[in-house]
Amino acid sequence: MSLLLINTLEENDPAAQGAIRVLTAKTPSITVFHTVKMKISPCIGCNACWLKTPGVCSVKDDYEQILIAYLQHDATVIITDTSLGFIRYRAKNIVDRMLPLATMYTCIVDGQMRHVPRYEKKYRLGIVYSGTADVSYMEQWLERVALNFDGISMGVYPVERCEEVSLCI
Repeated sequence: MSLLLINTLEENDPAAQGAIRVLTAKTPSITVFHTVKMKISPCIGCNACWLKTPGVCSVKDDYEQILIAYLQHDATVIITDTSLGFIRYRAKNIVDRMLPLATMYTCIVDGQMRHVPRYEKKYRLGIVYSGTADVSYMEQWLERVALNFDGISMGVYPVERCEEVSLCI
């Protein structure tokens, strides 16, 4: 099992360091991105990743290496803080930029519309957060995101309980 960790907190943040230490112990194959110092722009909604350059984002910044890493790892955990009970803008930006992993085409799956996946891969997505969160809402949101990418939610965990993240879903 290979794990992609995307840390949106400061690299020296004690919560981030603790979560990375715990999650690193769960698997020998891990890649960690510390995004605070990376140049990652928000999605501009241009749809070029669907229409003009399928699978390739038109925004040229440091996110491209994260997009490639999604395809190389079995599971992804985003480490974030919260604002107004939800993930902060850095983590939301990371998720929004996943759009090139899907196609613009949709289909009905179990009575619900879904994007047709671009790649034959089951994305496993999890969130570890510090701060105060509406956990029920965040879990529902992550399940919907994972479902739309033909993936599986590994759940939402406070940083104090990050050892509960199961990579074997």
